[in-house]
Amino acid sequence: MGSDNEQDATEEELGDEIGEEISTMNSVLGDAYRGELDRETTWRGRLDQTTTWSVTVMAAILTWAFSSPDNPHYIILVAVLAVTTFLVIEARRYRDYDVYRSRVRLFQKNLLADALDPSQGLTHDDWRTQLSSDYRRPTVKITFLEAASNRLRRIYLALLFVLLLAWIFRVTAFATGESFRTAASVGDFSGTVVSVVVGVFYAVILVISLWPHDRGAMGEFRKGEEHAWKRTG
Repeated sequence: MGSDNEQDATEEELGDEIGEEISTMNSVLGDAYRGELDRETTWRGRLDQTTTWSVTVMAAILTWAFSSPDNPHYIILVAVLAVTTFLVIEARRYRDYDVYRSRVRLFQKNLLADALDPSQGLTHDDWRTQLSSDYRRPTVKITFLEAASNRLRRIYLALLFVLLLAWIFRVTAFATGESFRTAASVGDFSGTVVSVVVGVFYAVILVISLWPHDRGAMGEFRKGEEHAWKRTG
Protein backbone atom coordinates (compact mmCIF):
# COMPACT_ATOMS: atom_id res chain seq x y z
CA MET A 1 0.00 0.00 0.00
CA GLY A 2 2.82 2.32 0.97
CA SER A 3 4.75 1.60 -2.23
CA ASP A 4 1.69 2.55 -4.35
CA ASN A 5 1.39 5.88 -2.55
CA GLU A 6 5.09 6.52 -3.00
CA GLN A 7 4.83 5.71 -6.71
CA ASP A 8 1.87 8.09 -7.13
CA ALA A 9 3.76 10.81 -5.32
CA THR A 10 6.83 10.25 -7.48
CA GLU A 11 4.78 10.44 -10.69
CA GLU A 12 3.09 13.62 -9.47
CA GLU A 13 6.46 15.18 -8.67
CA LEU A 14 7.71 14.17 -12.12
CA GLY A 15 4.76 15.92 -13.72
CA ASP A 16 5.39 19.04 -11.66
CA GLU A 17 9.07 19.05 -12.62
CA ILE A 18 8.28 18.73 -16.31
CA GLY A 19 5.73 21.53 -16.07
CA GLU A 20 8.15 23.84 -14.28
CA GLU A 21 11.18 23.20 -16.52
CA ILE A 22 10.60 25.15 -19.74
CA SER A 23 13.30 23.31 -21.70
CA THR A 24 11.95 19.92 -20.63
CA MET A 25 8.38 20.90 -21.41
CA ASN A 26 9.41 22.18 -24.85
CA SER A 27 11.14 18.88 -25.55
CA VAL A 28 8.10 16.89 -24.45
CA LEU A 29 5.73 19.03 -26.51
CA GLY A 30 8.02 18.77 -29.53
CA ASP A 31 8.05 14.97 -29.31
CA ALA A 32 4.27 14.93 -28.81
CA TYR A 33 3.75 17.15 -31.84
CA ARG A 34 5.89 14.93 -34.06
CA GLY A 35 4.01 11.87 -32.82
CA GLU A 36 0.60 13.39 -33.51
CA LEU A 37 1.74 14.61 -36.92
CA ASP A 38 2.87 11.09 -37.79
CA ARG A 39 -0.50 9.67 -36.72
CA GLU A 40 -2.33 12.29 -38.77
CA THR A 41 -0.23 11.43 -41.83
CA THR A 42 -0.93 7.71 -41.35
CA TRP A 43 -4.69 8.22 -41.19
CA ARG A 44 -4.53 10.62 -44.14
CA GLY A 45 -2.94 7.79 -46.11
CA ARG A 46 -5.75 5.45 -45.10
CA LEU A 47 -8.31 7.93 -46.39
CA ASP A 48 -6.49 8.17 -49.71
CA GLN A 49 -6.33 4.38 -49.88
CA THR A 50 -10.10 4.06 -49.50
CA THR A 51 -10.62 6.63 -52.25
CA THR A 52 -8.27 4.69 -54.51
CA TRP A 53 -10.28 1.52 -53.94
CA SER A 54 -13.49 3.38 -54.83
CA VAL A 55 -12.11 4.77 -58.08
CA THR A 56 -10.57 1.42 -59.06
CA VAL A 57 -13.78 -0.55 -58.48
CA MET A 58 -15.84 2.11 -60.21
CA ALA A 59 -13.57 2.17 -63.28
CA ALA A 60 -13.54 -1.63 -63.54
CA ILE A 61 -17.34 -1.90 -63.37
CA LEU A 62 -17.91 0.92 -65.88
CA THR A 63 -15.45 -0.66 -68.29
CA TRP A 64 -17.26 -4.00 -68.11
CA ALA A 65 -20.74 -2.42 -68.28
CA PHE A 66 -19.98 -0.67 -71.58
CA SER A 67 -17.91 -3.47 -73.09
CA SER A 68 -20.95 -5.27 -74.53
CA PRO A 69 -24.67 -4.52 -75.10
CA ASP A 70 -25.45 -7.87 -73.47
CA ASN A 71 -24.03 -6.83 -70.11
CA PRO A 72 -26.83 -5.73 -67.72
CA HIS A 73 -27.16 -2.05 -66.91
CA TYR A 74 -27.80 -2.71 -63.24
CA ILE A 75 -24.16 -3.60 -62.73
CA ILE A 76 -23.62 0.18 -62.59
CA LEU A 77 -26.09 0.31 -59.68
CA VAL A 78 -23.92 -2.32 -58.01
CA ALA A 79 -21.03 0.12 -58.46
CA VAL A 80 -23.14 2.80 -56.74
CA LEU A 81 -23.63 0.43 -53.81
CA ALA A 82 -19.90 -0.38 -53.70
CA VAL A 83 -18.86 3.29 -53.77
CA THR A 84 -21.42 4.06 -51.04
CA THR A 85 -19.90 1.30 -48.92
CA PHE A 86 -16.47 2.86 -49.38
CA LEU A 87 -18.00 6.22 -48.42
CA VAL A 88 -19.20 4.75 -45.12
CA ILE A 89 -15.77 3.23 -44.45
CA GLU A 90 -14.02 6.50 -45.28
CA ALA A 91 -16.39 8.53 -43.10
CA ARG A 92 -15.53 6.31 -40.15
CA ARG A 93 -11.83 6.65 -40.88
CA TYR A 94 -12.21 10.40 -41.24
CA ARG A 95 -13.57 10.64 -37.69
CA ASP A 96 -10.39 8.95 -36.42
CA TYR A 97 -8.22 11.11 -38.65
CA ASP A 98 -9.90 14.24 -37.29
CA VAL A 99 -8.93 13.30 -33.72
CA TYR A 100 -5.22 13.53 -34.53
CA ARG A 101 -5.63 16.51 -36.85
CA SER A 102 -7.41 18.45 -34.10
CA ARG A 103 -4.47 17.80 -31.77
CA VAL A 104 -1.97 18.88 -34.41
CA ARG A 105 -3.97 22.06 -34.98
CA LEU A 106 -3.91 22.81 -31.24
CA PHE A 107 -0.12 22.61 -31.34
CA GLN A 108 0.15 24.70 -34.50
CA LYS A 109 -2.29 27.44 -33.48
CA ASN A 110 -1.15 27.83 -29.89
CA LEU A 111 2.49 26.73 -29.77
CA LEU A 112 4.08 27.22 -33.18
CA ALA A 113 2.03 30.23 -34.25
CA ASP A 114 2.61 31.95 -30.90
CA ALA A 115 6.34 31.23 -31.06
CA LEU A 116 6.53 32.78 -34.54
CA ASP A 117 4.41 35.83 -33.67
CA PRO A 118 3.72 36.29 -29.92
CA SER A 119 1.97 39.62 -30.55
CA GLN A 120 -1.17 37.85 -31.75
CA GLY A 121 -1.68 35.99 -28.47
CA LEU A 122 -2.97 32.46 -27.94
CA THR A 123 -5.98 31.20 -29.86
CA HIS A 124 -7.04 29.03 -26.91
CA ASP A 125 -5.85 30.16 -23.48
CA ASP A 126 -6.56 26.71 -22.04
CA TRP A 127 -5.17 24.68 -24.94
CA ARG A 128 -2.84 22.64 -22.72
CA THR A 129 -5.79 21.73 -20.50
CA GLN A 130 -7.79 20.71 -23.58
CA LEU A 131 -4.93 18.60 -24.89
CA SER A 132 -4.33 17.01 -21.50
CA SER A 133 -8.02 16.13 -21.20
CA ASP A 134 -8.01 14.60 -24.68
CA TYR A 135 -4.94 12.52 -23.86
CA ARG A 136 -6.59 11.28 -20.68
CA ARG A 137 -9.85 10.41 -22.40
CA PRO A 138 -9.66 10.44 -26.21
CA THR A 139 -12.96 11.16 -27.93
CA VAL A 140 -14.09 11.73 -31.50
CA LYS A 141 -14.76 15.37 -32.30
CA ILE A 142 -17.31 15.15 -35.12
CA THR A 143 -20.43 13.13 -35.84
CA PHE A 144 -20.64 10.43 -38.48
CA LEU A 145 -23.08 12.61 -40.44
CA GLU A 146 -20.57 15.47 -40.59
CA ALA A 147 -17.81 13.10 -41.65
CA ALA A 148 -19.98 11.62 -44.41
CA SER A 149 -20.98 15.10 -45.55
CA ASN A 150 -17.32 16.14 -45.73
CA ARG A 151 -16.29 13.15 -47.81
CA LEU A 152 -19.29 13.58 -50.11
CA ARG A 153 -18.44 17.22 -50.80
CA ARG A 154 -14.77 16.54 -51.30
CA ILE A 155 -14.87 13.34 -53.39
CA TYR A 156 -17.80 10.97 -53.35
CA LEU A 157 -20.58 13.23 -54.60
CA ALA A 158 -18.72 13.65 -57.89
CA LEU A 159 -18.04 9.90 -58.17
CA LEU A 160 -21.66 8.99 -57.48
CA PHE A 161 -23.00 11.49 -59.99
CA VAL A 162 -20.62 10.14 -62.63
CA LEU A 163 -22.14 6.72 -61.97
CA LEU A 164 -25.65 8.16 -62.23
CA LEU A 165 -24.91 9.73 -65.62
CA ALA A 166 -23.23 6.51 -66.76
CA TRP A 167 -26.30 4.47 -65.73
CA ILE A 168 -28.71 6.78 -67.56
CA PHE A 169 -26.54 6.73 -70.67
CA ARG A 170 -26.12 2.94 -70.48
CA VAL A 171 -29.89 2.40 -70.25
CA THR A 172 -30.74 4.79 -73.09
CA ALA A 173 -27.83 3.92 -75.39
CA PHE A 174 -28.72 0.22 -75.56
CA ALA A 175 -32.50 0.54 -75.26
CA THR A 176 -33.02 -0.75 -78.86
CA GLY A 177 -36.36 0.97 -79.28
CA GLU A 178 -37.64 0.27 -75.76
CA SER A 179 -38.91 3.03 -73.49
CA PHE A 180 -36.72 4.09 -70.58
CA ARG A 181 -39.21 2.57 -68.13
CA THR A 182 -38.90 -0.82 -69.82
CA ALA A 183 -35.15 -0.69 -70.41
CA ALA A 184 -34.41 0.35 -66.79
CA SER A 185 -36.29 -2.59 -65.25
CA VAL A 186 -34.39 -5.00 -63.03
CA GLY A 187 -35.92 -8.44 -62.73
CA ASP A 188 -39.47 -8.14 -61.42
CA PHE A 189 -38.98 -4.46 -60.61
CA SER A 190 -40.20 -2.08 -63.28
CA GLY A 191 -38.09 0.76 -64.57
CA THR A 192 -40.33 3.20 -62.72
CA VAL A 193 -39.64 1.56 -59.36
CA VAL A 194 -35.91 1.39 -60.06
CA SER A 195 -35.83 5.04 -61.13
CA VAL A 196 -37.72 6.14 -58.00
CA VAL A 197 -35.34 4.23 -55.72
CA VAL A 198 -32.32 5.71 -57.49
CA GLY A 199 -33.83 9.19 -57.36
CA VAL A 200 -34.57 8.96 -53.62
CA PHE A 201 -31.04 7.70 -52.93
CA TYR A 202 -29.44 10.60 -54.79
CA ALA A 203 -31.77 13.10 -53.15
CA VAL A 204 -30.66 11.83 -49.74
CA ILE A 205 -26.94 12.07 -50.45
CA LEU A 206 -27.41 15.53 -51.95
CA VAL A 207 -29.20 16.71 -48.80
CA ILE A 208 -26.48 15.20 -46.60
CA SER A 209 -23.73 16.93 -48.55
CA LEU A 210 -25.41 20.35 -48.73
CA TRP A 211 -27.31 20.51 -45.44
CA PRO A 212 -26.16 23.65 -43.55
CA HIS A 213 -24.77 22.95 -40.09
CA ASP A 214 -22.05 24.10 -37.73
CA ARG A 215 -18.95 22.06 -38.39
CA GLY A 216 -16.97 20.58 -35.53
CA ALA A 217 -13.92 19.67 -37.61
CA MET A 218 -11.06 21.99 -36.70
CA GLY A 219 -8.37 23.26 -39.01
CA GLU A 220 -9.89 22.51 -42.40
CA PHE A 221 -9.33 24.63 -45.46
CA ARG A 222 -12.64 26.37 -46.10
CA LYS A 223 -13.91 28.35 -49.03
CA GLY A 224 -14.01 32.09 -48.55
CA GLU A 225 -11.04 32.10 -46.17
CA GLU A 226 -8.28 32.68 -48.71
CA HIS A 227 -5.31 34.58 -47.38
CA ALA A 228 -2.44 35.74 -49.57
CA TRP A 229 1.14 35.97 -48.40
CA LYS A 230 2.22 39.49 -47.66
CA ARG A 231 4.80 40.64 -50.17
CA THR A 232 7.75 42.56 -48.88
CA GLY A 233 10.58 44.23 -50.72
